[in-house]
Amino acid sequence: MAFVEARDLTKHFVIRRGWFARPTVVRALTGVNLEIERRETLGVVGESGCGKSTLGRCLIRLIEPTSGQVLFDGEDVLALHGEELRSLRRRMQIVFQNPFSSLNPRMTVRDIVAEPLKAHTNMRGSELTARVIELLRQVGLNESHLYRYPREFSGGQAQRIAVARALALNPDFIVLDEPTSALDVSVQATVVNLLEELQAELGLTYLFISHDLSVVQHISNRIAVMYLGEIVEMGNAEEIFHSPMHPYTQALLSATPMVDPETRRERIILEGSVPNPANPPSGCHFHTRCPAAMAFCADEKPPLREINGRLVACHLHE
Repeated sequence: MAFVEARDLTKHFVIRRGWFARPTVVRALTGVNLEIERRETLGVVGESGCGKSTLGRCLIRLIEPTSGQVLFDGEDVLALHGEELRSLRRRMQIVFQNPFSSLNPRMTVRDIVAEPLKAHTNMRGSELTARVIELLRQVGLNESHLYRYPREFSGGQAQRIAVARALALNPDFIVLDEPTSALDVSVQATVVNLLEELQAELGLTYLFISHDLSVVQHISNRIAVMYLGEIVEMGNAEEIFHSPMHPYTQALLSATPMVDPETRRERIILEGSVPNPANPPSGCHFHTRCPAAMAFCADEKPPLREINGRLVACHLHE
């Protein structure tokens, strides 16, 4: 059994624009199935609005799914309540995209990192401070940062504080929701290296959400490509980058800058914009922009099927 598993996970948001207006249903996730093995990093990529962040938050029950099932180490997360859910939350954490939005500007670093320890443990006083210092050292900071405020740090340092807070309760699974996208390129590498070192040292399991494909390729064991609330391709990271099978994955990778100037990909320009998730196209959701779309793609939705050890949802590979 996989360490983290989603089965037919669905999340709909209902938007009401007025007392007499008909509510609009936004289909953020539609029947997502995935598995994450212990100590693995699963990268999730796709355009803005494809449901990446919603998926991560549903997996740790930060938001409630509309339907489906989430299994964590064999336990049904959605069936837990009260103290059972509180106990499980210690093992699941999240690091958000912008550290300056996720860190309380009125709290010192000590109070920020100590907050989960105060909520879930009996640590207080000098014992609590010692644990905070230990966590700061784990992420490359030190005791001199204890009584500073988030505004006194660079973006990379602030994200390290967010990581320290996520590590406070010794979690097993961490959702990394675009943790490097708000950072300078030179700083991104140091944060990614830190995350890899912590994973090796602590045996962590990651869901790494990003739109930066080069970062995802570097840190991920496997990659799931999402489009309009669905997974359209999933498999080994190197295989997907070297031989993408879904037309959407091919288009995403064609826009990725290559380190080797002699290695070139033919640029694939997708026409139109991402459809409205409140009114998705019939059949294959990607057919309105797909350069290889066939007539029946508009009527028949392709299932996510295994092809040569990879999962792909496309009629081209039937």
